[in-house]
Amino acid sequence: MKDVGGPVTGKLSDRVYEYVLGQIIAGTLPVNARLPPETRLADLLDVSRPVVREALMRLREDGLIASRQGAGSFVLRRPAQEVYNYAPLGSIADIQRCFIFRIALEGEAAGLAARDHDTEGLERLRTALAALHAMIEQNRLGVEEDIAFHRAVAEATGNHFFVTTLSALQRQIATGINLNRNLSVIQPRERREAGRREHQAVYDAIAARDEAGARQAMRTHIENARRRVFDGG
Repeated sequence: MKDVGGPVTGKLSDRVYEYVLGQIIAGTLPVNARLPPETRLADLLDVSRPVVREALMRLREDGLIASRQGAGSFVLRRPAQEVYNYAPLGSIADIQRCFIFRIALEGEAAGLAARDHDTEGLERLRTALAALHAMIEQNRLGVEEDIAFHRAVAEATGNHFFVTTLSALQRQIATGINLNRNLSVIQPRERREAGRREHQAVYDAIAARDEAGARQAMRTHIENARRRVFDGG
């Protein structure tokens, strides 16, 4: 039965999002192709048009489709085929949600780390950053090193609740980082260098006790990481 009233449910819009994403990745909907009308998608997936609109809005926000007035929605770019290899399609929506949650949580952690870190906390962060840079230089994934850097930021706040929350989310965070880094290894080096610069910017702002700068640098880094998951290949 179609969803005909009440709030739009995340699971239903996820189904539409992942269906359209899958069609784009598979090439069934190539770049510049017009998407089926909302009514057709709603009938095909047995959902309401508001559910379809929510999913299409998210696809637009991710830079995958664009609307043309009076003409419908069109595919802008095709994510790397390898997205299928490193993340089951049904998990993409939750990976996105985890990134968005991290933007809020870790952005604030970075700001507090800049304000409250001590010498020992900053040294742990510097060591974690050096280890992450080494992995990038060796063209290795460095998933554990990436997680360790973000944990060091949380530890530098002096507030154990940030550390506890990141630990509880470690599996989900690792999935997103693993996907992003696997895609980075098979794509141009500039992609890896962008991640390196973003981590460095977070460290530099924390070291300078620039609370606003650290918060923004971390938020920018995680948002960029989220978007890089869908960079075309």
